Amino acid sequence: MWYNYPGENVHHEDHEENEVEFDELSNKVIGCTIEVHRVLGPGLLESTYEQCLARELDLAGIPFMLQHPLPVIYKDTRLDCGYRIDWLVDDRLIVELKSVEKLLGIHEAQLLTYMKMAGIRVGLLLNFNVEILKRGIKRFVI
Repeated sequence: MWYNYPGENVHHEDHEENEVEFDELSNKVIGCTIEVHRVLGPGLLESTYEQCLARELDLAGIPFMLQHPLPVIYKDTRLDCGYRIDWLVDDRLIVELKSVEKLLGIHEAQLLTYMKMAGIRVGLLLNFNVEILKRGIKRFVI
């Protein structure tokens, strides 16, 4: 269900103007994330940041799907294994939210796997449980 609210250098080899669009979209989402972190600070549950970020994306008029189901395709069979993307933003960007002491390799692997499975080239891994948010942001392009 779409929520349409009114309100590592990797280069793209083709579609250079798409890179600009992705950067702009990533920057808008990061701006919303910074606002949530500025108001709330670190130390809350992931679900709290998720709802507050939904409100910020709403105010910015950015279309997104929250907790979007992600099936596994195994040997030409679609399987519902219960995977969910935290955020699918404008059908072009996957955002995974965390509120953990430290981002780990498994968090990066999760995002990269979701990106491959969904056919989405750009992803953001955001950890709200940091004092300075820029230390909790990782952008991936495959």
